[in-house]
Amino acid sequence: MGIGARWRSRAHRIGEQWTTWRSQWEVERDLEQAVSGSGPIVVGPWLSEVGYEVLYWVPFLRWVSAAYRVPASRFVILSRGGTESWYRDIGSRYVEIFDHIRADELVSMAGTRDSGLGTRDSKSVRQAVKQRTVSDLDVHLVSKAAQSLGLGDSVNVLHPSLMFRWFAPFWSGQETLGFVERHTRHARIQAPEIDLPLSLPSEYVAVKFYGARSLPDDPFTRTQVRALTEALSQQLPIVQLDTGLSLDDHADLRLPTGPRVMSIGGLVEPRTNLAVQTRIIAGARMLVGTCGSLSWLGPLLGVPTVPVFTDDSFLHAHLHVARRVYGRVGGGRFSPLDLTGLMAAGLTIGRAEAIAAETLRG
Repeated sequence: MGIGARWRSRAHRIGEQWTTWRSQWEVERDLEQAVSGSGPIVVGPWLSEVGYEVLYWVPFLRWVSAAYRVPASRFVILSRGGTESWYRDIGSRYVEIFDHIRADELVSMAGTRDSGLGTRDSKSVRQAVKQRTVSDLDVHLVSKAAQSLGLGDSVNVLHPSLMFRWFAPFWSGQETLGFVERHTRHARIQAPEIDLPLSLPSEYVAVKFYGARSLPDDPFTRTQVRALTEALSQQLPIVQLDTGLSLDDHADLRLPTGPRVMSIGGLVEPRTNLAVQTRIIAGARMLVGTCGSLSWLGPLLGVPTVPVFTDDSFLHAHLHVARRVYGRVGGGRFSPLDLTGLMAAGLTIGRAEAIAAETLRG
């Protein structure tokens, strides 16, 4: 590489670093504005994935509370699915999104959020809702929350876009794990006290499998998931967390029920579905499922968790955070299982003829 090329490369790196610094300064300025004053702050609405919520958003709010000396009495948590217990030490008030909008309306209105891909169909939006900007839906939900608590029309809002912008340099590889650790406060999460829609065995394994980028719904995966679940059911009863609710584009990989396998499908409603699943996971001997969503929650409930995947191309940063923080907070054992290792070794959990049959069906 010539001198000119080296200088151009160095100038490019400096330009990228300056852009990152400027973006961080802008986010910090917006955050200071959000927590200014002494009045209530609506925190949310949170509409994105569970994983980002428990691994980043909730710990980020703990850090904000400590760094800016914001008492819990000011924070009004706006989330969905009955997740109040996740924020128990952060905010004194919780507003349930599904008390103010029906599930089908939420999915429909989410379809108007620009996906950043040049399309506005609801599926593409649900695949990658990162709330990097404030949408009309967000404004609508904040207004509903403020009205329900009599907060008036002018209220401070700490929107999830601040968190997504704050940690963007880490997810893009421009910042280290230390950057996340300096701006989060991870802690164990308590399960809610909620009546469950079914009677559970005294001991069981909670299972949550669904098709996702990390675990695509294909014949090999379906066969391995069924074989894994069948093997687990020989040890302990299985409780499937397949809600049957169409709140995102992640279709549950439903397994046949029987004496050793039960399901919550059709037994939960949107406004409490995450509370019910949290309660069930908290009482389980183990949580096994797709790497994503509730698999990030299990260890924070103190439950040994086995997240399963075949594609870790976008999981590296999250796995790095998870491995570091779960042990630090005394969480449950976190043991990721990469099925591609079996594939590379020519091994399978299920039988070859089962895979062939699944291929013909798929």
